[in-house]
Amino acid sequence: MNVNEQPIGVFDSGMGGISVLKELYKIMPEEDYIYFGDSINAPYGTKSLEEVRRLTIINVQTLLAQNAKGIVVACNPATAAAVRILRSMYPGLPLVGIEPAIKPAALQPGHPRVLVMATPMTIKGRKYKNLMKQYEMDADIIDLPCPGLVEFVESGNTDGDDLRAFLEELLTPYLREIDSIVLGCTHYPFVRGVIQQMAGERVRIFDGGSGTAREMQRRLTAAGLRTTSKAPGSVHFENSLATQEEIELSRSLFQKNLA
Repeated sequence: MNVNEQPIGVFDSGMGGISVLKELYKIMPEEDYIYFGDSINAPYGTKSLEEVRRLTIINVQTLLAQNAKGIVVACNPATAAAVRILRSMYPGLPLVGIEPAIKPAALQPGHPRVLVMATPMTIKGRKYKNLMKQYEMDADIIDLPCPGLVEFVESGNTDGDDLRAFLEELLTPYLREIDSIVLGCTHYPFVRGVIQQMAGERVRIFDGGSGTAREMQRRLTAAGLRTTSKAPGSVHFENSLATQEEIELSRSLFQKNLA
């Protein structure tokens, strides 16, 4: 197969990276994609750095074995744990990670108050702390670890009463004092609509999916690896749980209109 016609590999700890896959497909619908979700080991955000690094490298290698011409690590903990190492292992490979969209949220006018929702591992990580330091003079940035939120999306629950109760307890202490919310995990855009309802239209919500998609588009173009096809590409889903239920949930989330 011509390398240009090989698929783009997208990896996440589970279902969350499908929110990034949707952004990729919006701007490069003619490309083929393989999505691999490691749901059997989800969530990554509560595991050790070493374990996340090990799992990420193994799963990226699985995608490369299927002739992926580029890799999107659509998972914040996996990006922080392994992307730098993966780039040294595969220096010629277009490889893009993701990070919380703190920059656009912090650079809003008027020194905004920004609430960052993320997994505990992301918030504890050096990459996140360095990102915060860059913008701490521009905004008041508040960390909000959200253990348990990933599991709602992994089970397909994106608007149930129990999810709403969970988010209400999590967010209520902050909603009166913030100007924006950063969704610092790729699972969280699937509950963006519920969060926006609770926060109100006054609060702007940011996530890093579209920026990650644009960066992969830029890297593939620079490497001369874009497909020449004009027809819509294919999207193939795989999951470490290897059940039909997981594949059907993956397709359902891909087709879901994100608020």
